[in-house]
Amino acid sequence: MTIPEPGHLLISDPFLKDPNFKRTVILLCEHQVEGSFGFVLNKQHQLVLGELVDLVEGCNFPVFIGGPVQKDSLHFIHRRPDLLGGTELIDGIFWGGDFEAVLSLILTKELQETDIRFFVGYSGWGGGQLEEELSEKSWITRNGNKRLVFYKNVEEIWKEALFDLGGEYQQMINYPIDPQLN
Repeated sequence: MTIPEPGHLLISDPFLKDPNFKRTVILLCEHQVEGSFGFVLNKQHQLVLGELVDLVEGCNFPVFIGGPVQKDSLHFIHRRPDLLGGTELIDGIFWGGDFEAVLSLILTKELQETDIRFFVGYSGWGGGQLEEELSEKSWITRNGNKRLVFYKNVEEIWKEALFDLGGEYQQMINYPIDPQLN
């Protein structure tokens, strides 16, 4: 078991039944004794940014469901520390930063959809909870990378994250969601 740390991806086990995390990939942003949190990368929200933030009405940047916690909060990761600041998670991927600058740069079209990802809510674990789930093999961990975090075909991130690991993990992408139905 890899010890989780910021920038790692948590890939749900193919048979994880929790509907919030079935066949998801989470970018871990923080992992401490007190708890951990991150964002689901492959669950797109039905609304776009302009429908959630009045100041950028008409902006069609996609928004993702980051997780089941605080669904009234908006978060972001990005590739533009030169404009937005933030905390580096992976080489070239940053979490958070200046939200006012984000809105301004969207309005002036200096920030592109490929530079940033928005999340409503987040995924969180209390102290020791993530380690327990890892020991139960609910999650497969791996290092994150820019390609997967900003993967264009969102529905395929889970499969791609496993496929890249090779071996038995490549086989998992073909497992049925519920083996009892076979």
